[in-house]
Amino acid sequence: MADLVDYAGRPLAFIFRYVRRRPIAHAIVLAAVLAAVACSVGTQYGVKYLVDTLSHGAIAGVWTAFILLGSLIAADNLLWRLASFIANFAFVAVTGDLRRDLFRHLTGHSPGYFAERLPGMLTSRITATSNAVFTGENMFVWNVLPPCAATLAAIALVCTVSAPMAAGLAVVAGIMVGIMFRLAAAGRPLHHDFASKAAAVDGEMTDVVCNMPLVRAFGGFLREHRRFDATVEREMEARRRSLFYLEKLRIIHALVTIVLALGLLAWAIMLWQRGEATTGDVVLICTLGLSVLHATRDLAVALVDITQHVARLSEALATLLVPHELRDHPEAAPLVRRGASVKFEHVHFRYGAGQHIFEDFNLSFTPGERVGLVGPSGSGKSTLFALLQRFYDVQDGRILIDGQDIARVTQESLREAIGVVPQDISLFHRSVMENIRYGRPDASDEEVLDAAFEARCDFIEDLPDGMRTLVGERGLKLSGGQRQRIAIARAFLKNAPLLLLDEATSALDNESEEAIREALGRLMRGRTVIAIAHRLSTVRNFDRVVVLQLGKVIQDGPPDLLVRHEGLYGRLVQREMDRLTSRAA
Repeated sequence: MADLVDYAGRPLAFIFRYVRRRPIAHAIVLAAVLAAVACSVGTQYGVKYLVDTLSHGAIAGVWTAFILLGSLIAADNLLWRLASFIANFAFVAVTGDLRRDLFRHLTGHSPGYFAERLPGMLTSRITATSNAVFTGENMFVWNVLPPCAATLAAIALVCTVSAPMAAGLAVVAGIMVGIMFRLAAAGRPLHHDFASKAAAVDGEMTDVVCNMPLVRAFGGFLREHRRFDATVEREMEARRRSLFYLEKLRIIHALVTIVLALGLLAWAIMLWQRGEATTGDVVLICTLGLSVLHATRDLAVALVDITQHVARLSEALATLLVPHELRDHPEAAPLVRRGASVKFEHVHFRYGAGQHIFEDFNLSFTPGERVGLVGPSGSGKSTLFALLQRFYDVQDGRILIDGQDIARVTQESLREAIGVVPQDISLFHRSVMENIRYGRPDASDEEVLDAAFEARCDFIEDLPDGMRTLVGERGLKLSGGQRQRIAIARAFLKNAPLLLLDEATSALDNESEEAIREALGRLMRGRTVIAIAHRLSTVRNFDRVVVLQLGKVIQDGPPDLLVRHEGLYGRLVQREMDRLTSRAA
């Protein structure tokens, strides 16, 4: 959906993009509305015809006038219902289309995009966009188009009685709508400010709810209440400024309407006095004049409201429709698996405009090799994992898997070739079965059960609904060790040739740790394994240990060899042994 980016600063074009997908339904709605407006205005002519017929005492013509008026009234009401019935399908479908497109575009962003924005703010903007488009379509069809069409039709009918009056009415109506629209547009910054602050409230709430254990642990309820109160107060003040500005416009229009309605009625009475208009003409002019003035009021109010909704839509699109930082190369091909060798060639990388993490970085991993990454915090271990999965693009150099530059293969095929067991486990608020099957969506139930067995997920038998048990948001109903084992089961099921482990046993209790180590041993067999090791005992049986410091490889070799040599790895191992000894004492 890369073309969505083109609509970031064009909210009206964005709406029309989805209207065009259902042209027949929208055309029927517009035709029905215009026909209904014509019948509505025509009823006022029917009233004039009936009044004139009654005034002349033409008995036979009275029933003709009655039938005409009755037909117009019936057609008016039935056409509105037809338009509404079709709109219920078409307008709702538009909101579904755009939410699907926006969600797909949103999920295509890089991790850096989400790191800089609150999740609640992003999701609220998708909802706000959907609501704004739905409201905008409804307001145009029910509140903008009818008064415009009614005004033109009414002026045409007034012209049959008095051309000067029709001309004056047209000029006044045009000037009034133009002034109101310009004033409404001038208030756009106020509406944008309100839209931004309303989204901030949603983001603030989501941020606190997602971190509720942290708030509770640090007794932060009072602080968060005060912070949220301040955020809500800013949003309310912005909304008040927006609404009061709109109310000023409505007051101006109301005063103008009063003066013009009385003037138009006086003009019609003077025409009647001079014999230039019939009683029916006076009734027609009076009703049409009031209709035109009320229509301009409704139109002005609708235009003001639409301006507010367009402002919200524009603000949301500016946030959501940011170009994707990571895209498949135009000539990208699926990754061809040949054993999962990995090579970093002269890689230069930094986050944004920050300090370089890697400069001319070189490192290789052979197929089937088990390698542990060791080093202090900030040495580049997690960044290496992120680059290997192409969560970010390098500024220079290449990363090769099986001799293929990962920047020139499809992202989908790259991710399919990599299995990951992270330290911070992410689970969906879905069943245990669904969370494990996420590793391979087409897996059978039997294959999912086998993966759970291999990962020692024996705790599933004790859950209320077994495999169908919902795990809660981010898996909060499960312990850390249980979440870790589900992640390992997911990796078993995916069966990828390249396996990334981020201290995969760190959250396990002592009783199950050895069993999981055995499961991981089977999982690693025949695969290229790269593991970030915080506890060095986890890599003691690995083929190699690579020690990183400040983005550079300072030691590289078998762990039993490195531990016997002077260097950072030996010191880290000794420090860990001293800690274990002190705890035992």
